[in-house]
Parts: sequence; C-alpha cells; structure tokens
Amino acid sequence: MDVRVTPAPDWREAGWERLTARVGRRRLPVWDCTVGLVVGDEAALMIEAGSSLREGALLRAEAQRLLGGGRRVTHLALTHPHFDHVLGAAAFAGVEVFGTVGVDAVLDRDREGLRTDAVTQGLDARAAAEATDLLVLPRHLVSGERTLDLGGVQVLLANVGPGHTGHDLAVLVPGSAPGEPEVVFCGDLVEESGAPQAGPDAVPGRWPAALDRLLALGGADARYVPGHGAVVDAAFVRAQREELVGRFGLR
Repeated sequence: MDVRVTPAPDWREAGWERLTARVGRRRLPVWDCTVGLVVGDEAALMIEAGSSLREGALLRAEAQRLLGGGRRVTHLALTHPHFDHVLGAAAFAGVEVFGTVGVDAVLDRDREGLRTDAVTQGLDARAAAEATDLLVLPRHLVSGERTLDLGGVQVLLANVGPGHTGHDLAVLVPGSAPGEPEVVFCGDLVEESGAPQAGPDAVPGRWPAALDRLLALGGADARYVPGHGAVVDAAFVRAQREELVGRFGLR
C-alpha cells in the first residue's frame, strides 16, 4: 500500500517561524497574537483564528499556500474566548472548530461584550460588528483531553484551565522526527512580550495549577508557544508561574 507523506512546508519563505517540520507559527500585527499551523498527511490544524474576518481570511490563504496541492485547513482550535483569538473564525467555513466545554456559551451570550472589547482595543467598529455577527462557535467541546489524528501526527487538545479565562485550551504537538521537541501552544496562559493579562474573566486562584498542567503535558524539553511573544522553555513557564503566585497573593 502506498503511504502519502506530505512534504514539509517552507515556513521561512512564507513568513512563518518553523518550530518543527510539521509545526509553524506566525505572530500577527497590532496585538502580537500568535497563531499556529500543524500539518498532517491527511488534515491540517490551525490554532487561533485572528482578530477579524480579514485576518482570518489572510491566515486561511497563507495556510493553503503552505499546504500546497489544493489542500486546506480542516480543523481550528480556539484557546480562549478573547477577540484577538476568535473573531476570524467565520473565515474558516467548513472547518471543524474546537474549544473547551462552555466556551461556546460564553461566546454566544456575550457577543456585544466581545465587540466592545475589540473596538476599545482598536479594531475598526465595522470589522468588529461583522465578525461578531458572523462568529462561528466551537462545535467540538473538550472537557478533559481529546486527540486529533491528522495523519502522521496526533495532536492532543487539553482543557487545562481555568486561569487566564474560565475556558483555556492547550494544544500539544509531539515531535514528528527523531530529536524534534514537543510543542505546546499555551494561549494566553503564558505571555512572553509582557506580564500575563488578567481581565475580569480571569480566575487567578486556578492559574498556577493551569501552568502546572501545561508543564506536565510538555515536560522539561518542550517548546512552549505563548499567546503573545517569543517561544519559551519550561524554565520560563515555571518562573511565570511563581510571578503569578506572588502577584495574586497565593502563597
């Protein structure tokens, strides 16, 4: 039987950062939100959707060029319900969308709050209204862990929150070749470009435990991809955990 193996994308040429042969990420402008792409032989997972329909459409088109051969994104994971991570979701028509249990209800009932936050943070009012009106809600809800078989790579989706929000999803991608590290997409549970943001939907008392779960998933040698900023290691995540413990008076 012939086994089709997808060639590794040329991440650098496309303006993406290569993390492993099958995993790349891109830092979006303005809010410096990180998106990820995991390439399997049979399917492809996008992590985060961007801050608007225009940004989502750009990401989808870039992914199609990276995948080649007429292939497209088949799965979309949203790590938490903030505008810069979810408002591009409607640009991924026909894609299977994943999030944590309860995140669908949060997004559905608070569309106005999502729109207001986006406009307050600088998104064009028309773009914010369009994206919230057409917002695609996750249909596949993760209560514990769920494995996606993309063909040649199995991705683990883990409900590790609450912490940064009440609904935090992490994505673990194992190395696909000898010597490749595991990659953990952390959402905004981890931020490198500044202190983690704790808004009104944060759950500070549970945040350190969420970081413990991230570290248990990836281990000491994984590469941890924050929601904003440069890729970090386990030592950075442990240090940020201790900062949060002190910041929120949890000792």
